[in-house]
Amino acid sequence: MSQTLNFYQDGATWIHRLNPVTKLAFVAAVTIAAFGVENLWWPAVLFLLLEIPAAIAAGVTTRFIKLVLGFFAPFLVILFLLQGLTYPDPGTVLVELGPLAVKTEGLVFAGTTALRLLVMVSAFIVLLLTTHPGTLMSAMQQAGLPPKIAYVISATMQIIPAFQARAGAIMQAQQARGLDLGSGGALTRARRLVPLMGPLLLGALTDVENRSIAMESRAFGSPRRPTAFTIVPDSVGQRLARWAMILLAVLAIALHTLGVL
Repeated sequence: MSQTLNFYQDGATWIHRLNPVTKLAFVAAVTIAAFGVENLWWPAVLFLLLEIPAAIAAGVTTRFIKLVLGFFAPFLVILFLLQGLTYPDPGTVLVELGPLAVKTEGLVFAGTTALRLLVMVSAFIVLLLTTHPGTLMSAMQQAGLPPKIAYVISATMQIIPAFQARAGAIMQAQQARGLDLGSGGALTRARRLVPLMGPLLLGALTDVENRSIAMESRAFGSPRRPTAFTIVPDSVGQRLARWAMILLAVLAIALHTLGVL
């Protein structure tokens, strides 16, 4: 598969060699733990102690930081503006801006939500950077997941890089025809991007049709269980580690409920 249509960064680290289902269990465990514990600092601890070291160990630190900032920075600004200025419950007012007010409780809620989403998004980015999409789909099928569900998960993880690659190709084609996308203010440049939406959406629909035809020609969805072309290595240790990660996430929630964490 073309490297332009997925986030995967080739490597030979131990994280690259892990079974993709083990990495999916990690994603599920940190997401459950982040959303299940009502503390502002807890998601930050998960991000700093688990996800940053995982990206460093996998040798994908630079792309990890770029992708996290690219995905998260715009959302973070919108979240703090909305929750900081429109928090509905009573609270401590820090700044009044006419009918709007910045409240401490709104900022804390925005910070907690942002850190939880940061943990979830970062875990998925580590998974995508260290796992080839084809290996991911094969591993999910070999773990017993129905092929249709495995395909939906795999296709969802590839949709953003596929859109990025198609949008980049359309922009280069339009610039070759004389469209200037670099001059003018932000609104002017945004208006120039509107005509690109049509080719982008039509290209996406064409891609869906092509995929559907290719899958039907390969008997995708047949009730007979297909044989695997690639066997993804797995081990008893990894299967135990998957259950251990989920149990640790549940344990964190239980300790928080009891007031220990």
